[in-house]
Amino acid sequence: MANTLPIPIDIPNSQGLAAYIQAVNAAPVLSAEQERDLAIRYSEQNDLDAARELVMSQLRQVVRVARGFTGYGLPLGDLIQEGNIGLMKAVKNFDPKRGVRLVSFAVHWIKAEIYDYVLRNWRIVKMATTKAQRKLFFNLRRSKTRLGWLKEDEIERISENLDVPTHTIREMEARMAGLDVSFDGSDADDEYNNAPASYLPDLNYNPEHLASMVDEEQSRNVRLKQAMEVLDSRSQDIVRRRWLEEHKPTLHELAAEYDVSAERIRQIEKRAMEKMREQLDDAA
Repeated sequence: MANTLPIPIDIPNSQGLAAYIQAVNAAPVLSAEQERDLAIRYSEQNDLDAARELVMSQLRQVVRVARGFTGYGLPLGDLIQEGNIGLMKAVKNFDPKRGVRLVSFAVHWIKAEIYDYVLRNWRIVKMATTKAQRKLFFNLRRSKTRLGWLKEDEIERISENLDVPTHTIREMEARMAGLDVSFDGSDADDEYNNAPASYLPDLNYNPEHLASMVDEEQSRNVRLKQAMEVLDSRSQDIVRRRWLEEHKPTLHELAAEYDVSAERIRQIEKRAMEKMREQLDDAA
């Protein structure tokens, strides 16, 4: 593979996750000299056994970093899986001659891979689409010193610290705050509450709206079918079951069914989505 090492590291299901974490925490810690020797063997001789030892020695760091992202409601096993990909990329690009320990170099790759995964999966509607917004997404809440909307001086301070325009901070704060607004309001609200359901018109039975919805759904289904047709049968089945069915199987359940690793299923799913996206872009 071009971007990662050929080292399969599968994360077990929820029942086995605790055992996995216990196992990686028990892995031996390499000394600086051992780490440098292994890195030289891999970089100069393409010794995959040396690369494997380097990866295994740092898996505990992936778990530690991944736990910091559990607040987004994503499975810890999936976060660890993505972090492991970042770790393998780090080992592949690690230069032992720079005199830096692998853990210091790898943590940035691990976080980058998990950041990307969180942004792709946390919300159906993407919260962050630009580089500045992605930076804010992970830093805005921790930068706030109190509850409520930011004051002007706080916005200026965050703008300076994160090197992000003030208008981007205001926009992201509004997006993140908007996620907590209930459409229907709470049971304690009276008939004059300000929830959107109390003042937005009901378009469910508007003929024009219904016709438009039907046309849009039919068009969307046609485009989706055309995009699925560019995939092979296995990719179609994985995408359909992972994204279109109500009861979605895990990577490990599909891996057991197809007798491959969970990482292989993740790769197939990722490539299939990329092909479908290209097809949809061409049809737009």
